[in-house]
Amino acid sequence: MFPAPFKVVLDACTLFPFTVRDTLLRAAQAGFYQLHWTEEILEEARRNLVAKIPLSEEQAERLLGAMRRAFPQADVIGYRELIPAAKNDPKDQHVVAAALKAGADLVVTFNVKDFFEMPAGIDVQSPDSFLSNLFDLDRDAMIRLLADQAAAMKKPPVSLDNLLLALSKLVPEFAKMVVDEREARRVSDAPLR
Repeated sequence: MFPAPFKVVLDACTLFPFTVRDTLLRAAQAGFYQLHWTEEILEEARRNLVAKIPLSEEQAERLLGAMRRAFPQADVIGYRELIPAAKNDPKDQHVVAAALKAGADLVVTFNVKDFFEMPAGIDVQSPDSFLSNLFDLDRDAMIRLLADQAAAMKKPPVSLDNLLLALSKLVPEFAKMVVDEREARRVSDAPLR
């Protein structure tokens, strides 16, 4: 598949809730968008994986190593000199600088309020809005992606319904859209009486 022209920087906070991270990464892998991050973003994600999930240091490093191998083109370098151009919350200026350097169209973050005064041409969205927009682009592909995500979860096994329930806690509008679409399809496929 050809890379999507749409470039997105994922903030660290999107990379440690397991289900959301998996959905976002699968969408990038499926070609919905070009994924970008920095080592600084990944380090922040690593710290939160250890502090909040909690994963061990080894588990967090193994996960981030797998992410780096899966998306070798995602790493943005040479962005630090662009930090002074970022006018958002100082703790997140490196994310905007990375977006500038990557030529990104969008930053995806749970902390939308910290990304005020975005540079021209770069928008900010929550994972909920972003995934909802991706769902609108290709509902069939996103439902297949989520079904594959659920099928890949083995310890313990997770049904698509349970995956959507888990996603509904962090990306409720997206999860509701998928549930509603699946229900509409069930009703339309129901035999007439």
